[in-house]
Amino acid sequence: MLLREWAIITSTVFKSRTVNKMKKIILANGLRLVLVPSKTVAITVLVLVEAGSEYETKKWNGLSHFLEHMNFKGTAKRPKPGMISEELDALGAEYNAFTGQEFTGYWAKAENRKLPELFELVSDLYLNPTLDAAEIEKERGVIIEEIHMYEDTPRRSVHDLFQELLYGDQPAGWNIAGTEKIVRKFTRDDFVRYRDSRYVAPKTVVVVAGSFKERDIRKWTADMFGSLPKKNVSQKPRVKESQRLPALRLRHKKSDQSHMVLGVRTFSMFDKRRHALGVLAHALGGGMSSRLFKRVREELGAAYYIGAASDLSLDHGSLTISAGVNHAKFYEVTEAILEECARFKRELVPASELRRVKDHLVGGFMIGLETSDELATFYGGQEILAKKIISPEEAVRRVMRVTSRDIQNVAKFVFKDNRLNLACIGPFTDTKRIKKELSFGQ
Repeated sequence: MLLREWAIITSTVFKSRTVNKMKKIILANGLRLVLVPSKTVAITVLVLVEAGSEYETKKWNGLSHFLEHMNFKGTAKRPKPGMISEELDALGAEYNAFTGQEFTGYWAKAENRKLPELFELVSDLYLNPTLDAAEIEKERGVIIEEIHMYEDTPRRSVHDLFQELLYGDQPAGWNIAGTEKIVRKFTRDDFVRYRDSRYVAPKTVVVVAGSFKERDIRKWTADMFGSLPKKNVSQKPRVKESQRLPALRLRHKKSDQSHMVLGVRTFSMFDKRRHALGVLAHALGGGMSSRLFKRVREELGAAYYIGAASDLSLDHGSLTISAGVNHAKFYEVTEAILEECARFKRELVPASELRRVKDHLVGGFMIGLETSDELATFYGGQEILAKKIISPEEAVRRVMRVTSRDIQNVAKFVFKDNRLNLACIGPFTDTKRIKKELSFGQ
């Protein structure tokens, strides 16, 4: 195609706007293209789609994740399993895919000069999976073993237990991988129907981060994704939350450690208090100088790992503290965690500590953005969820504006007994005694 002809097409196919150096472009079919120029050594192509476990029915629980696997098992152009991975390996690429509660992603990263091949490969596996029935049967066994692997890894599965405790029998409380019983029942028709219902242009975001020519990306995107259907799809059901008292979920397991997640219900990613919550979580358990690391690991000698994080989604959220602790010190650790949380309600964070926490939080964030895959995730994650993007500089400014009073206010809001939950995997059965421990006090 001649350049003049391309220019005529883009004037009608695309409309765009620029936020700092990042550019967002929307195709006529509604697909969003996010371009992130960077002088990184490698370039990343990431495709995100609004398809995850919170969009599933009970019958289809785990289908988003299974479909993610199947997209690598063959396309119309590359029909044999392994062909996609062989070509990506030949490019010297890093690549993978992931499924969450609210979106699925496919990505690959390679040297900048390999971009044409990289873009075509990622596009092909996203757009043209064959979903071969025989390969579905083979991969079914892989998925089931993956579920078993997570069940045998209490440090990982305790987070699933916590989600079940928080949200119960609704999509937000279901395991992303599904259950063995449900996974065994999926048919090829299930995959086709689900994919047709979610993998549509308005719910798809293509992100390219690295060194590239914008004109090339625009053309490739129009050529490869332009025929992706534009149609309305159902929204995910709104998460229902209800809690009056502290809640507990135990799973008895013989182990050398007790793995626990203690957390509270918070709010969605759109809440203005999210930055204060993030700083609070980091002060609580974000690094070796955090309050919980010092108290639980260094003073009590009761855990090797302990940390805190805020996890905010479209219509729900939580702040969690996770740890693997000595059985004999479980109650002591639980009490220490609750005390450290309650301190944020009573006392303002000292200025020196607040500065250190912010600098550590911001430093880790900015260092992470040195790679093209983290850049793609930062921009693409915002677009697929919020449909609004802020720059790294603006994200830093919002963190730096958080005050000690902001932290105290959000602590008073979230650290309440009627938001408190504890999930634990270990050799415990005395639920009454543990429940007595679950309180932030006055």
